[in-house]
Amino acid sequence: MADAERTFVMVKPDGVQRGLIGEIVSRLEERGLKMVGGKFMQIDQDLAEEHYGEHEDKPFFDGLVDFITSGPVFAMVWEGQDATRQVRKMMGETDPAESAPGTIRGDYGLDLGRNVIHGSDHEDPGANEREIALFFDDDELLDYERVDEQWLYE
Repeated sequence: MADAERTFVMVKPDGVQRGLIGEIVSRLEERGLKMVGGKFMQIDQDLAEEHYGEHEDKPFFDGLVDFITSGPVFAMVWEGQDATRQVRKMMGETDPAESAPGTIRGDYGLDLGRNVIHGSDHEDPGANEREIALFFDDDELLDYERVDEQWLYE
């Protein structure tokens, strides 16, 4: 696939507890994106603080860390053309109240602090690589061709 991009996505503890992993994976697959890595895991304090490091000086930082470490998450790496922007559009706005119906947050989120899903920021160059490297070793990511790729891309 030409111009393939990889992006980091995580079903947060609220999404895991609500049984939304399968629904979220299905939506991303139906869109045409390809999962190249997936990991069901419990995030520890150090990883949480590093992941949310850009918010360290903000008043909501401790709450973010407490929440993301409160239960298991499903961390994933997805691949496709313009994958980061595609995922961000599918996720909806950070605040579910501002998310359109049909987006993941618009359909499943009710509260800013419990918004079901995280995805790398397409406006932050390097966010994908940084977040993928935090959660995955290179040998945990696969390179393969899906049979439908010829029907998805020119």
